[in-house]
Amino acid sequence: MSLDGRTALVTGGGGPLGRAFALALVGAGARVVLVGRTEQALAEAAARAEKEGGQARTAVCDISDPDAVRELAAELADEDVSLLVNNAGVAGPVRPLVDIEPDEWDDVFAANVRGVYLMCRAFLPPMLAAGRGDVVNVASVSGKRPLLNRTPYTASKMALLGLTRTLAGEVGPQGVAVNSLSPGPVRGPRMDRNFRLTAELTGGTVEEAERDFASRAALGRLVEEDEVAQALVAMLAMPGLCGADIDLSAGMIAPA
Repeated sequence: MSLDGRTALVTGGGGPLGRAFALALVGAGARVVLVGRTEQALAEAAARAEKEGGQARTAVCDISDPDAVRELAAELADEDVSLLVNNAGVAGPVRPLVDIEPDEWDDVFAANVRGVYLMCRAFLPPMLAAGRGDVVNVASVSGKRPLLNRTPYTASKMALLGLTRTLAGEVGPQGVAVNSLSPGPVRGPRMDRNFRLTAELTGGTVEEAERDFASRAALGRLVEEDEVAQALVAMLAMPGLCGADIDLSAGMIAPA
């Protein structure tokens, strides 16, 4: 599909999945604005997008901070953002709930839920005024199935699914579509970290942790970053999609 003439804002733009989203979006013709907390990572992601012939801009922001998001919206006032991809998030601790500190719980919800709320609050008004736009919240298959020792993360992604469906009902009548994309475990640094922590918790090996996790999927594997990015572009090619959640988990839905 063509996204020519559209500007997409991607949070978590300096991370592996954010970079994959940027490449897929510029490949479809969009201009991208990459937002994150690390300037160097954002610059590297933007350089890759521009190398592919796209247009990219970066902005440093802690999306869990209302003042920072307000300043970001002012900084980007010259951009006609009609596509918001809420990709930023943190994995959180890998421990039983009784061993998780309140600050750790709050940190996960600040990034995974509060940040999405603040970004939507800041960037939806121009879309509503124009009567067009798309919001895609990157949730997780973990918001739909148990994930032992990952309660803060799972709870935050369940909250994000509820936010998506309710917001879709609020803004859909005004021409803005809100949907969520729920990847399964995506191969990359975050899952490598989770497998390492799981191995430490269980006394097994990292390889065993990864093999056990992948075996829960119907396809018996992790998903790749570019597969998730392709799914995002495919969602934008479905104009009737609103209030929906697209599962891209290699079949990891039912509890193991």
